[in-house]
Amino acid sequence: MPDPVLVGCSHGTDDPEGRLAVASILTEVRRRRPDLDVREAFVDVQQPEVADVVGGAITETGSAGAPGTAVVVPLLLSAGFHVHVDIAAAVADRTATASGALGPDPRLVEVLVDRLREVGATGEDAVVLAAAGSSDGRASRAVEEVAELLRKRWPEGPVTVGYGSSASPSVPEAVAAARADGRRVVVAAYLLAPGFFLDRLRRAGADLLTGALAPDPRIADVVLDRYACAARAVVGPCPGACPGRSGCGQVRDHDLATV
Repeated sequence: MPDPVLVGCSHGTDDPEGRLAVASILTEVRRRRPDLDVREAFVDVQQPEVADVVGGAITETGSAGAPGTAVVVPLLLSAGFHVHVDIAAAVADRTATASGALGPDPRLVEVLVDRLREVGATGEDAVVLAAAGSSDGRASRAVEEVAELLRKRWPEGPVTVGYGSSASPSVPEAVAAARADGRRVVVAAYLLAPGFFLDRLRRAGADLLTGALAPDPRIADVVLDRYACAARAVVGPCPGACPGRSGCGQVRDHDLATV
């Protein structure tokens, strides 16, 4: 039986640099797994829509009257509305499944640390982890988990959280609070790619702002791990403690032990 089609599904953006950054993730996935059928999909702004890509993948890769299979890997850092509603609907009642979002994952935290170093952040600075934000409380809890991991990797200065929308505190509020003790403030952009939210962070009042996470080859590692875990679920029972719809718990537990 052939491997399920990997459908990398991102939000979509009008920003050309953002589109290139997201595309770079799947380019790296294809480089590492040339045997895989890797397709791109979106939940908003860009085409094709994820439901159409999943439907096409199942139809085109089927054989002898049997449907093909597909795994949607959300190219999203937290599991909010788009994961739990849009992507879930795209795979429902089909020979398809969806993995969890890319985060939380220690490898993403390593990228964040590198981005902080790139802009000259030091242990004397206050760091505000800035996420896009979601009205789904599960997404906020995931961001808080990333913040806790970042505190372990960046222990010298304080690390707090701010959101671009739909959750509190806002990034400008978090920056103002962080500045209260006289430290320089660095916003660590917990964003996959440049675009609308990164542009807003430039006006948040911080002294320094990091770049988005992509492009970075470590993101492809996360994608392939999410795919591998969910693929086991779509072709048969998922072994052990691996929850196919919420990322690979076995991978995450192992990586957390090394942080």
